[in-house]
Amino acid sequence: MSYRIGSGVDFHQLEEGRTLWLGGIHIPHSKGAVGHSDADVLLHAICDALLGALSLGDIGTHFPNTDISYKGIDSKILLQKSYELVVAKGYHIVNIDSTVCLENPKIMKFVPAMQMAIAGILNINTGDVSIKATTTETMGFAGREEGLVAYATVLLSK
Repeated sequence: MSYRIGSGVDFHQLEEGRTLWLGGIHIPHSKGAVGHSDADVLLHAICDALLGALSLGDIGTHFPNTDISYKGIDSKILLQKSYELVVAKGYHIVNIDSTVCLENPKIMKFVPAMQMAIAGILNINTGDVSIKATTTETMGFAGREEGLVAYATVLLSK
């Protein structure tokens, strides 16, 4: 059996009055992420981890922010398309481990809904999608609530 591991990371600025999408769901907050798509950092990090595991480049290679067709796109579509590339190579997802770094809002109560959204797209069990959250103890851009970051690691099996 062949295994592949991939890691991904994504960063986005936060801005007042924008909608915050995280893990495929809307999170109520006064600030939202800024980006060409809906700026869902968690889904973007997972996309990069999936693509990286199979040496398929990164999210910007497949869905460039210079392509107007991706303007405002729902990142769940980008995750679905990334997953289709994994399946086309004969792999399936064993599990995902991820961490979101942001000061506010507190997101742990939203984790089950995020797990359901992600697992549904990737045809895996919610128990195979780990989502953790941490703050940076008010340090750096995340601590100042200027932005947020997500990290993801995936294990694929053939």
